[in-house]
Order: sequence, then structure tokens, then C-alpha cells
Amino acid sequence: MRMSRLHVPTLKEVPKDAEVISHQLLVRGGYVRKLAAGVYDFLPLAARVLRKVESIVREELDATGAQEVRLPVVQPAEIWEESGRWKFYGPELLRFVDRKGGSFCLGPTHEEVMVDLVRRDVRSWRALPLNLYQIQIKFRDEIRPRAGLMRGREFLMKDAYSFDVDEAAALRSYDAMYGAYQRIFSRCGLDFRAVEADTGAIGGSRSHEFQVLAENGEDAIVSCTACDFAANVEQAEIKAIAPLGADAVVPAAELIATPKERTIDEVAARLGVTAAVCIKSLVFDADGETVMVLVRGDHEINEIKLKKLLGVAEIALASEEKVKAATGVAPGFVGPVDLPATTPAVRILADFAIAAMPGGVVGANVVGHHRTSVLPGRDFPTPQYADLRMAQAGDPCPRCDAPLAAFRGIEVGHVFYLGTKYSAPMGCNYLDEQGRDQPMVMGCYGIGVSRILAAAVEQNHDADGIIWPESIAPYQVTLLPLQMNKPEVVDAAEALYSRLSAAGIEVLLDDRNERAGAKFKDAELLGIPWSVALGARGVERGVVELKNRRTRETLELSIDDLVAQLSAR
Repeated sequence: MRMSRLHVPTLKEVPKDAEVISHQLLVRGGYVRKLAAGVYDFLPLAARVLRKVESIVREELDATGAQEVRLPVVQPAEIWEESGRWKFYGPELLRFVDRKGGSFCLGPTHEEVMVDLVRRDVRSWRALPLNLYQIQIKFRDEIRPRAGLMRGREFLMKDAYSFDVDEAAALRSYDAMYGAYQRIFSRCGLDFRAVEADTGAIGGSRSHEFQVLAENGEDAIVSCTACDFAANVEQAEIKAIAPLGADAVVPAAELIATPKERTIDEVAARLGVTAAVCIKSLVFDADGETVMVLVRGDHEINEIKLKKLLGVAEIALASEEKVKAATGVAPGFVGPVDLPATTPAVRILADFAIAAMPGGVVGANVVGHHRTSVLPGRDFPTPQYADLRMAQAGDPCPRCDAPLAAFRGIEVGHVFYLGTKYSAPMGCNYLDEQGRDQPMVMGCYGIGVSRILAAAVEQNHDADGIIWPESIAPYQVTLLPLQMNKPEVVDAAEALYSRLSAAGIEVLLDDRNERAGAKFKDAELLGIPWSVALGARGVERGVVELKNRRTRETLELSIDDLVAQLSAR
């Protein structure tokens, strides 16, 4: 391809709405343009990267026996009602009514459509296992799209669905896809971790996220420093801590004035203690029940774990009115001591760490006051203890007790074991060897194809631009004739362009009549792995300059050596 013909509108300035580096560089490099919030045009260079990612995905999935299909993006409400998700999914599901009054949605995922396809065509156990996948546009109406391609509303996704006769067979399919995902992300040149994760709105009972490690990652993950355990902080289990011994001496609780201090940091500063000595008392509304949850001041509550413990689909921090009704005071001075009598009584839950605290600072349920040296079981009824917080660096590994390390990650893939969550309510059954109807056992497997572009850039860039992994770069080499006013340079570049192309090497020839500095700058911004500079003196000597974009190593080579080296990659 010739740069003079390529639509690559590069920019010198950073776009005002681009907060993360991948968004900045993909826009500046002419890869993407925003059409609307969370909706992007993919320009020619980005389209080439997407095709390469898709090719890797197809090769690895096809090798497992999965088969590609193409399903509609518009989905009827009826099948979502069958699965029970039409109301449950929430406002991210973009719904609309057609001219005949029928209710539809734009597909954010395709469990229902795939189940409907399989239940109509597959009846015998002999047709299983079956794994079908597609690479298709999805739409989720995110309330706050951000970070460019990392949190968009419209995106390109690979989703696959496996159908098996029983759990053992379904877990074999799960493991096969897990292995395929590891190969896919390795081939894409990404540094990633497979981490245990919550199943979220998809459902199911087993789940792993594939997280690309990056400073700007939206997800917090922890990984053991000794074994192979890794998990999203929302999923990572925290072991119970040995409670404070009965022989521990804890001073009597004391009422302390804190007239203006309401937050943990403000109270800790006034009392001259650390946040770890304080106890957060958070009041939640859980399907109509008022629940107070206690966590250490330097820990963060895990609402996913709380929902699972309570067995409810949704929880929310209680309104100020409900907090006052339950405790007698507004948030900021709430605590578990001397709660007013209510019917039903406020249920108190506490994270494991609370049991081991040698007296904590809590709100006194008195405006402008806190209590110090408060002890569960002495100063207020012993709460129900559970794992209710986010994991963090330094916590013991739930498998081997070695300390955990913390990372930021960008989720690029997710695998779920679904069981019969969708097949049973939607009647996706097969006849077993005895002729009995049995629900198919399912797994589902997603890859954010367009998100991989952003993840790769977040992990592979420098101050001058993108550094694409070679396997997904839009071109392998960019040719830079530095003096377009000299026929010998132009002729040498054209000859080399033809020779490299004939050798099967993807080449971008910068044939623009631009200064050498501008060509070098654009080459670095675009991030193509190799650049070849041709100048008049080099052409006279029969040599060119080969530069590695990642290492910046430069070699002077003859044309024959250059072609041989690039062909061998």
C-alpha cells in the first residue's frame, strides 16, 4: 500500500475527550474516529488489525472443532422473556418497537438466539458436543462510555456457545476453550492473566476472565506471588482471620466528640489513628431488608459477595431517610452500638477482619460523636461474620497463604460454565440414549475483538506512538524514501517495494513528498514493527537502514540481506 493513497488522517494534537493513551494514539494515528458516545468508525489501518485478530481467533477456535455462524443483531423480546432476562438485564439493553408493534432489542450478547437456533435443529445426543461461534457487532447502552474502545457501546465481539450432554462433557468443552484463549492472547502478543471471576449478568457457576495487564486497566486483579492463583478482586476469596482471644485486654468504649468529622479519613486524623483502627458502618437496602455491614476502615466492601451472602439480585446503599429510621442519625455518625429498637431489627453483618480488631472506632449513633475501643459481642451483639471485602495486595493467597500482588487489567476475554441456566427454561433439550428428554449443558465464551486493539496499545507504546505486536500490526514494514526529489531514491524504493511485496511481506510505502522528519514521526506514531529508510548516499552504496520500532535498534543492510531478514520473520 502507498501512503499517498491510504486514508490515514493523523493528528498532531491529543483529542480533548481522549483520557487514556490507547484512545489518544488510535485517534492521533488515524485508526479510529468517534461517531457518537461509545461508537467508533474503524479506518483502514484499524480494519487491518481487526482482521488479523479475527484470523487468529478463527484459527484457534476452528482447531477445537468450533464452527462459525452469523446471527442477527436484532433480537425479538420473546426469547429474552423465555430466559427471564428481558426485565433483569436493565437499561444497557437497547429496546425498540417495530412498525407492527413488536418488541425487539439490539443484541448485547447472543445466549438466547443461539439456544433458539440449537433447540430447533438438534434433538439427539449423537449431535453433541456442539460448539458454535460468531464474530459480530454488539451493542450495550453503557450509562457512561469512556476510555475509547475499552468501554464503548458498540463493539466487535467473538462469542461462542458449547452444548453438551452432561456436566463432565461441558467442563471438557470449557477447558478446551480456556486453552484456546490462552493461545489466542499469546499469539496476539499480549501479557495477560487468566483470573477467577464473577459470572455477572451472564450467569452460571464457573468463570474466568482474561486480563491484559495495563496501568489504565479498568479492572483490579490480584495474583499470588508463589502459586498460579489469580482472580478479580471482586471474586478473590479472603480467608477467615482468627478472632481476638478471650484473654485480650480492650479498654472500655468511650464516647468522643467529632463535631465536623464524618468520613473515615477525617475521624482517623482527629483521633490520631490509622484508618485500619476505624470501622465503616454501611447501611444497605437489600430487597426491602435493612442491613448494616461493618468493614475495616482501610478495606473496601464487596457488594458482589454481599449480594451472594444475602441471596438477593440487587442491593443499594440505603437512602438518608432509611438510615435515620434504622439508626437515629444521618450517615457519618452511624454505628452498631445502641441502635434504636426497630421492627424488624437491623441485621448486622461484619467482615472477618472485624473479629480480629482489638477495639475499633465506630459512629456513636449520636450526631457529632464516635466511640473508641468498641468490641463486637461486648458493646454490640456479635454480628454474622463473612468474607465481605475486596482483596488487595498483601492479603494471603486463599490457596497457599503467600502474599498477593495487585495489578490493573483490561478484560479482553471471558469464559463461563453455564450449566442449564438457559437451556432448561428455553426447552433446549436432547434425547439421550434411553430416549429421555434432557436439557443441554452449556458454556459460553466471549472475546472483545475491538477491545484487543486498545489493550494492545495500552501495553505497547512509548512517548512517540504505538508499538504493535508483529502478529497483529497493520503492516510489517514501512518504507521511507527520504528524498523524493531524487529519482534514484524513488526508483530504489519502488524496486524494493515490489521485491518485498513479492516475498509476501506486508509493506507500506511512504511515497508522500514530505520531509524526512515528518515521515519518521508518522512511522513511529503508526507503530509498524519495522521501518526501512532509503537515502541517496545509501542507495549509492547499495545499503538501507532497518530500524526495529520496539527496541529502536538500527542496522545497515544490503538489499539482499534486508529481504532475507524480513522474509525469515
